Amino acid sequence: MNHTGGYVADPRIRAIEWLPWAIALLCYFVAPTYLPLGSYVLTMIIFALSLDLILGYGGIITLGHSAYFGTGAYAAGILAARLTGEPLIGLLAGTLAAGLLGLITGLIILRTRGLALLMLTLAITSLCFEVANKATSWTGGADGLGGFTIQPILGLFKFDFLGKTAYVYCLVVLFACWWLVRRLVYSPFGASLTGVRENNVRMHAAGAPVYRRLVIAYTISAALAGLAGALLTQTTQFVGLKVLGFELSGELMVMLILGGFGRIYGAFVGPLVFLVAQDYLAKQFPEYWYFGIGAMLVLVVMFARGGILGIIDAIIARLRRTQS
Repeated sequence: MNHTGGYVADPRIRAIEWLPWAIALLCYFVAPTYLPLGSYVLTMIIFALSLDLILGYGGIITLGHSAYFGTGAYAAGILAARLTGEPLIGLLAGTLAAGLLGLITGLIILRTRGLALLMLTLAITSLCFEVANKATSWTGGADGLGGFTIQPILGLFKFDFLGKTAYVYCLVVLFACWWLVRRLVYSPFGASLTGVRENNVRMHAAGAPVYRRLVIAYTISAALAGLAGALLTQTTQFVGLKVLGFELSGELMVMLILGGFGRIYGAFVGPLVFLVAQDYLAKQFPEYWYFGIGAMLVLVVMFARGGILGIIDAIIARLRRTQS
């Protein structure tokens, strides 16, 4: 269908869709000093993909998605500190823990709409934050949880201080998540989600199981967010209360709006632009860097429908009209 996030009948991968992966591999070789930042960018892309699945395709507005990110982060950290630092088991634990929380909370909050739903997502995040803050023997409370060691991946690839292993690890996990989300979006399930977003009443009238599909999408989204949180814990070998903060949820929403939600690759562009701009502005203007981010967001929202990808689409369309 169209470029604004609708279902597209042709699921084949176009050549241009390999461009982000080519750029990511190139960065590994040409920017080795920025690999730790690159690992964080890749992790946040997974987080943004998880939000895009429910916001861009399901139309579920939430400001509490960090609850699932933080749940996965703490699950992986507690597992590493108390049982095993095996990274793949930690990823699985974070994914399952966040997915279970997403299922339980989704069954409740998805019975509501609008402001009520938004407030419930904030309430869930607040509850998770307080639990992590009070359960100091497990989470470390305000001091955070650290002092654990993540074992080599598959017993072969040890995490190094330069961040090379962490970067490749994040890239491989991101590729798997991208493949899963893309398959979902280009499936009949993805088409039904888009239908719910576009016209909820019509989908109900057609007899579609709207509530069940939203719960499934919400659970998958929460699980992906938890996987991203677990990945962050493993690559930094630390987890603190920030992973459950409202600020993280807000930043994630900004990233997705910047890139363009409801089109998969906005989740790639938004975190990259936001975090690179944040890194640059924080170094150049440490006291005013938020102003620069805010100004960029205002310009995109006011003049670029569909985010940065919307700007690119508009430029391409204008060039084609000029050539014709």
